[in-house]
Formats: sequence, structure tokens, C-alpha cells
Amino acid sequence: MKHIIHTDSAPAPIGPYNQAVKSGHLLFTSGQIPVDPKTGAMVSGGIREQAIQTLENLKAVLEEAGSSLENVLKTTVFLADLADFPAMNTLYAEYFDEEDAPARSTVQVAALPKGALVEIEAIARC
Repeated sequence: MKHIIHTDSAPAPIGPYNQAVKSGHLLFTSGQIPVDPKTGAMVSGGIREQAIQTLENLKAVLEEAGSSLENVLKTTVFLADLADFPAMNTLYAEYFDEEDAPARSTVQVAALPKGALVEIEAIARC
């Protein structure tokens, strides 16, 4: 059985999908981008500012489902420019402890929704 997760503390979906779906003890999040959920606008700034907002959005979805960043098993990071990897990686380490960090894939993509520089999705325990 699946349970749909929604929180106003993260951006509303801009298409036919949900912020996350819980099934059993697993949570699958949709990709989060750096949209401020209060204004619906992209945050200003570069990769650091966008990665912070993206991870805060991801954190809000996880918490709404009764999970947390500590329970994340796997993330996928999508970057518009792989040259942003070092800056994103430094910021990412502020959210995930290196010794207990989740598995991760990072890929460069041709474009992201709303012109975002970064998008992150996760699989977590609940």
C-alpha cells in the first residue's frame, strides 16, 4: 500500500506527481529544486544558495513523512553544470555526515525545471 506525502513546507508539485510516496518502511521523494515554498519563486544566488534551498525542501518532505536526513539511504543529485560539483559537494557535506552519508549518484543534465542549477531526490527509511 502506498501513502502520498505532501507538505506546504516544500514546493508544490508542478505536474502530475507527488512530493513523496511512502510504501512500507521506505520513502521515495520526487526531485526537489531550489524553489522557496513561501513565495513559489526560485531562490536567487548561485549553486550554494540553490543547494541549500533544495536540501531544505528535501528535509521538509522527509520530516512530513516521519523521516529525516539521517534516514536517507540514497540520493541522486542532478546538476545543470558538473563544474558546480565541488561547491555542491562541500554544501552537501554540511547536511550529511561523511561517515554515515547515503549512497549517491551525481549527474550533469541538459536542463532542470525552472532553470534550476540543482535537483535532488532521495530514498529513505521511515
